[in-house]
Amino acid sequence: MKTVAMLTISNVFMTMAWYGHLKFKETALWKVILFSWLIAFAEYCFQVPANRMGHSQFSAAQLKIIQEVITLIVFAFFSILYLREGLRWNYIVAFMMIIGAVFFMFKKW
Repeated sequence: MKTVAMLTISNVFMTMAWYGHLKFKETALWKVILFSWLIAFAEYCFQVPANRMGHSQFSAAQLKIIQEVITLIVFAFFSILYLREGLRWNYIVAFMMIIGAVFFMFKKW
């Protein structure tokens, strides 16, 4: 659970770094790039230890799938609450397909 929590925190930072600047289009590009890199540094401070700890419990592929699901959840909230973009039906269908990927990744065959 600690791995999932740290990956979630890391994803909040990364989502801000990648997409937070979209509300500040009048700001010079070099400034938002620099600020995004500073935010991304915080993201790495959570992501790298999370993957190191998690790799004792999960395979690298499983960690990646966990990461992608967390990314989609964080981004969905971010795009709705921060960017004020709507959630459309095809986004939900795509998300359900990712949940299918989780099933196949973690199913003991």
